[in-house]
Amino acid sequence: MRITKEEYDRLQAWSDAREAQHIKPNDRNPVVKGLYADPEIMYSEKTGKYYLYPTTDGKQGWQNHDARVYSSDDLVTWNDEGVVFDLEKDCKWADKCLWAPCIIEKKTGKKRYKYYYYFTGAGKIGVAVADSPTGPFKDALGRPLLSEKPDGMKGGQVIDPDVFQDPKTGKYHLYWGNGFLAVSELGKDMTSVVSTKVLIDRKDKGRYNYNEGTYVFERNGLYYFMWSENDTRSANYRVRYLISESPTELVRNGKPAMPERAVVLKQDPSKAVFGTGHHSVLRKPGTDEWYIVYHRFARPDAIKMGWDAGYNREVCIDRMEFNADGTIKAVEVTL
Repeated sequence: MRITKEEYDRLQAWSDAREAQHIKPNDRNPVVKGLYADPEIMYSEKTGKYYLYPTTDGKQGWQNHDARVYSSDDLVTWNDEGVVFDLEKDCKWADKCLWAPCIIEKKTGKKRYKYYYYFTGAGKIGVAVADSPTGPFKDALGRPLLSEKPDGMKGGQVIDPDVFQDPKTGKYHLYWGNGFLAVSELGKDMTSVVSTKVLIDRKDKGRYNYNEGTYVFERNGLYYFMWSENDTRSANYRVRYLISESPTELVRNGKPAMPERAVVLKQDPSKAVFGTGHHSVLRKPGTDEWYIVYHRFARPDAIKMGWDAGYNREVCIDRMEFNADGTIKAVEVTL
């Protein structure tokens, strides 16, 4: 039976409206209500709580200017602690595009801690400091910490910081970049850069399936470099990784470390889950229990928005497990 274009459009609209009624409501994910992306998660020794620092989403071209923080005792129930940083109020050198924050807790005394919040603002990387995980945070420098691409690097952006302390040396490193991966050793003040080197050159991004959103952690003496492949507006945005013996070199058994074949996190059309990526990782204190926190297109309607789905994302959390050889198992996304 043939139908007209007008009849087809009416049937498709009816089908789209019915679809949302039959998709099972989320029981666990998303973990917070609203449109958010690029989640950073931290456990605080000071408070004994978990903290979630996402990018505020929902605006075309990612034109947001503020970011919130959520706290939890159990990784299940999250409390909105309010705006943690606002470019329009708290930053002199940028007023929009506050993306992909990361944070680290540094012990400065017997019961004293400082919190260093690294963020992207208008295509540059800054750092803000506070005495509490929930702020108030103040721009530490009044200017960007990083504003230029590494020497010789053509293309890509100065975005997506990830901060990591090497448990072997005690040194702090900041990983960053889009289209390339750079690492900067931070000074003892946490607000200066000692040196910078490129780990993945832009010309090699295809060999590594690398794009952005790096996250580094250590387990059993090895360093796991994780990142997102493809564009965040793509349904096939996903997470890959490699294992290295160094936090500042990609090396394994005396040879260049290359990505593992397995994809850690990817879309699952059977669950209407798309655009999974730009994550962080949490190890529960005193255990070998791990979680991955990531964003995906907001279910169930964002996938229908085409490229604009990448401005309408939600934050989720799932278990992340390891094989006996230390490789990461593919994550099963949950609803």
